Amino acid sequence: MEATLFSFPCSKPPSPSLTQTQPKSLLARPSTNPFLSLTSRPTRHHHHRLPTIRSAISRTKKEQTVETIKENLENCHLMAGIRYKGLTVKQFQDLRKVLPETTKLIVAKNTLVYKAIEGTPWEALKPCMTGMNAWLFVHSEEIPPAIKPYRDFQKEKKLDSNDFTGAVFEGKFYGPGDFKQLETMPTRAEIYAKLLGTLNSPASSLVGTIQAPARELVMLLKAYVQKLEEEGGGGQ
Repeated sequence: MEATLFSFPCSKPPSPSLTQTQPKSLLARPSTNPFLSLTSRPTRHHHHRLPTIRSAISRTKKEQTVETIKENLENCHLMAGIRYKGLTVKQFQDLRKVLPETTKLIVAKNTLVYKAIEGTPWEALKPCMTGMNAWLFVHSEEIPPAIKPYRDFQKEKKLDSNDFTGAVFEGKFYGPGDFKQLETMPTRAEIYAKLLGTLNSPASSLVGTIQAPARELVMLLKAYVQKLEEEGGGGQ
């Protein structure tokens, strides 16, 4: 038995199509339905490149700081920490101006400084690795003249709390209470002057065979002491 499909006429004519009754301008307008507008927004993709770039720059700066410290350790005779907290930018700039040319002052984080000195004789500075420090690098054998400018600056600006936190000289650590030893060390001129006085003593003329060499040595030391004194006077 075959099924027969019957179609009955609709009693109500179908509604005209929207495209037939509405002008094109209305079709172009966005829907004012808030629910439709929420779903119609395009999905935004967030990129996380900026933090990566910043961390790379930060890492590069840290590496450069470590390298700078290592470079200043070359031919360095003394390295000291100075309590930096509380110093203004102007004070720091003024301090740099009064330091000798053979002395460098650098502000760096303790972790970076320790990374640069780890495994070297300068590692003895580890007790200074607290708080905020500025680091003094002395590239001269004349230690007292290198320390004195900061002492004068400290006294002038009344920076009693910004004292030395420690120093390393010839592989030995000097705490804040030991700086008197460093500040009163004889200069090269004083050492040679003392040696010169010894050679000029009567005892040096007792042995005739060394009179001529001794005279030459005395002349050489006199010239060297004079040169050191002139250099010291020009740097003041």
